[in-house]
Amino acid sequence: MELPDFQQYKSKFSQKAFIDKIQRIAKRAGAKLVYAALILYYTLESDKVSVKDKAIIIGALGYLISPLDVMPDAIPIAGLGDDLAVLIYVLHKIWGDVSEDIKKKAYDKLTAWFDEDEAKAVIGNLFTEDPSDTPV
Repeated sequence: MELPDFQQYKSKFSQKAFIDKIQRIAKRAGAKLVYAALILYYTLESDKVSVKDKAIIIGALGYLISPLDVMPDAIPIAGLGDDLAVLIYVLHKIWGDVSEDIKKKAYDKLTAWFDEDEAKAVIGNLFTEDPSDTPV
């Protein structure tokens, strides 16, 4: 599967649209997608991330927000799979620039929307397919 050009989605990104979308899909999407999105969102505030990487992040978050993507979000389970794949791909690219403060801020927001067990399960398994692969 070839990934789309994320830059075409940058016009879809806004802080309000991001927060509205994340709150709407939080329970349906699962903690992993939400945590990945929050880390990318908070990473935009960092001065340690290059302008090029911020552009990629904005494109990925715009892709998440956009109702037009490879797999429509209305399709149960699979509909958010492409969104998660895009977020994890971009997060993996910039992971070295993600500070512990950003991870904590994202985790704190995650625990406001998910119970503690769900949130803890995501932390050690962000880049794995099966949450049972990595012990927490």
